[in-house]
Amino acid sequence: MSNSIKSNKVPMGQKIAFGFGMLANQMFPAILGIFMIVLIEDLGFSGWMWSLAFLFPRIFDAFLDPIMGFISDNTKSKWGRRRQYVIIGGLVMGLAYIFMWQLYKVDGVEYNFWYFFLWSLVFYIGLTIFSVPYVAMGYEMSDDFHERTNIMAISQWIGQWAWVIAPLFWIIMYDQNWFPSADVAVRELAIWVAIPCALCAIVPAIFIKSKSTLEEDYEPLNSANIGNSLKKIFESFSEAFKIKDFRKLCGATFLIFNAFNTVAALTFFVIVYKLFNGDAGASGIWVSMFGCLGALGTTFIVIPTVAWMSKKMGKKKAFMVSQFISLIGYIMLYFLFIPGKPWLYIIALPFFSFGIGSLFTIMMSMTADVIDVDEINTGKRREGIFGAIYWWMVKVGFGIAGALSGVIIILVGFNPDLAAIDQQSAVDGLHAFFCFFPMGGTILAMIVMRNYSITEEKSKEISATLAKRKNE
Repeated sequence: MSNSIKSNKVPMGQKIAFGFGMLANQMFPAILGIFMIVLIEDLGFSGWMWSLAFLFPRIFDAFLDPIMGFISDNTKSKWGRRRQYVIIGGLVMGLAYIFMWQLYKVDGVEYNFWYFFLWSLVFYIGLTIFSVPYVAMGYEMSDDFHERTNIMAISQWIGQWAWVIAPLFWIIMYDQNWFPSADVAVRELAIWVAIPCALCAIVPAIFIKSKSTLEEDYEPLNSANIGNSLKKIFESFSEAFKIKDFRKLCGATFLIFNAFNTVAALTFFVIVYKLFNGDAGASGIWVSMFGCLGALGTTFIVIPTVAWMSKKMGKKKAFMVSQFISLIGYIMLYFLFIPGKPWLYIIALPFFSFGIGSLFTIMMSMTADVIDVDEINTGKRREGIFGAIYWWMVKVGFGIAGALSGVIIILVGFNPDLAAIDQQSAVDGLHAFFCFFPMGGTILAMIVMRNYSITEEKSKEISATLAKRKNE
């Protein structure tokens, strides 16, 4: 039986508190993706170093997630199952983020690579400790089909401001009125990012209520039970993936998120070299504008529209419509990236933003519905495990995306030291990948989701069955 706090309507203060955690959960990777450019542009990392620095820590993090999910689901504490981990993880993330960016060009490329790589591992350990229990807290907040979407919509709305704020760092990093060079900039800016983000991360642990779990009948968490715990983790993974609809959610998220982030890392190069012939100074605010306006479109257009569509037509149809709109946006971006006319791409951004902008609002709400199916099947509430598995797909996808970004740079023969006019085919290749690669992932995801079966009616039937069981 669940120990979580559930009600049909969740107080707005609790939703906002959960949203502050999402702001931290998105701000760290949003700015990390921007800072990563410095590794190549200013510190001399090679394509393989960038790929490895992107890929391995995220794969490492992803494999820790199920373990953290199992620990969180089975924690006996007077503070409940989640809150203490959210606080510890938030603090570790903040400290590691500061240290990982203390990179000095004089130390050499090899030293800086290993320094950054090892601190990245510490950062991602903190991210696992924080994010898995944090996401599980959100799944536990309500058992109502539409209230779950409202919770996720509000949290995504707050979290989306990370993607509005983060692109402004392009301006600050490369403006010599602020800093003499970008590598100097990231050393100081990392501190200003880490402290407020760490504080936002611990807000849900302070303000979202939880019951004591000291008397719950959970799996024992001790050294003598390590082998059995690992077996239980594997069994939980297996039981979760037996649910066909959950496999669809994970697969579709992997395809969309992976394809989007593969090319998102190339945004700087595509805008600077396609539109401004490789002159980062001449690009002015246009790199930042791409991210800022896209995120603002998501915040004020996409998320409210998707929440409305979900209530009117159901979550699956809302997902399909949103992704179709994004396909239109990707096609428009191909034709609207015109040298000398950077403002034209703004026309495509509201359409483009529907893809990634709608993804987690809908998918996290759907995952909460699937967790009810698991309780029907097993009699257990395992928000931690399901959150871990779902975000495992996200993080593996993000790691693969980072590695693929480096592969694409190598594949098209792009060299950031050359002007665009000297490598036009490489720049055109980057632009084509930027538009068409995420289209492929989106189309495959829509095919995967075409037979998703949990409707509002089915979810209400499951909730009624669970309520009846608990009253018996």
